[in-house]
Amino acid sequence: MHPILFEYGPIQIRFYGLMYVVAILVANYLIKKEVDRKGIPLTSDDVMNFIIWTVVGGVIGARLYYVGFNWDFYGSTPSEIPAVWHGGLAIHGGMLGGITAAFIYLKRQGVEFWRMADAVAPSLILGQAFGRFGNFMNGDAHGRPTDAPWGIVFPPESIAGSENPGVPLHPTMLYEMAINLSVFLFLWLYLRKKEHRPGFIFGAYIAMYSLGRFVVEHFRADSLMLGPIKAAQAVSLVIAIAALAIIISSRLWEPQQK
Repeated sequence: MHPILFEYGPIQIRFYGLMYVVAILVANYLIKKEVDRKGIPLTSDDVMNFIIWTVVGGVIGARLYYVGFNWDFYGSTPSEIPAVWHGGLAIHGGMLGGITAAFIYLKRQGVEFWRMADAVAPSLILGQAFGRFGNFMNGDAHGRPTDAPWGIVFPPESIAGSENPGVPLHPTMLYEMAINLSVFLFLWLYLRKKEHRPGFIFGAYIAMYSLGRFVVEHFRADSLMLGPIKAAQAVSLVIAIAALAIIISSRLWEPQQK
């Protein structure tokens, strides 16, 4: 594995960046299908603008979240703050930033947030799966040392390999990629075809992803910490419980009354 797919002189095409491009293109196609199916009043250009707003907001939120948890380093080396190609995007910050940007854009367009959130949820989790493959090729978001036969020795020039030279590690990015793909298939092939109240698919996505992340985080080696507690586990558990509580209390799985 190698983080660079193609290199010609000063030009580099990195897997990490490529996965973002692939995620945006696939999301544009899937979201447009759902927007048309649900009768949401957005044009093709509106959908692409929505995706751009969401991605930009997500990247900014993910980076600020990560930088905030590692301010001892970034405060002394501020030139590294924009260097996302070196790793350092936190998914919970990305979710917060992306949701905020999406809410602002949809408010300006006069589109109901929860209807659009349901249309977007399958594409979000699929995009996260692409992103985890980028992490795998980049050698970041890695796991702890393991004796399991599927443990992977990462190249010495990667973050995982430099921190654990010659040591097999849990490929946690692949664990999460598999979970994300499973959630996508459940949402896209089954759940979206059912009648429900607005917000159910998005809530199901949030709950299932958060529970999966809680499990995967147990094997991670590069976790952000809240004292002795892994921040992602604590946040994931709170989010999963909150999402399930809202789904149950609001009975979101029931068909919307007309």
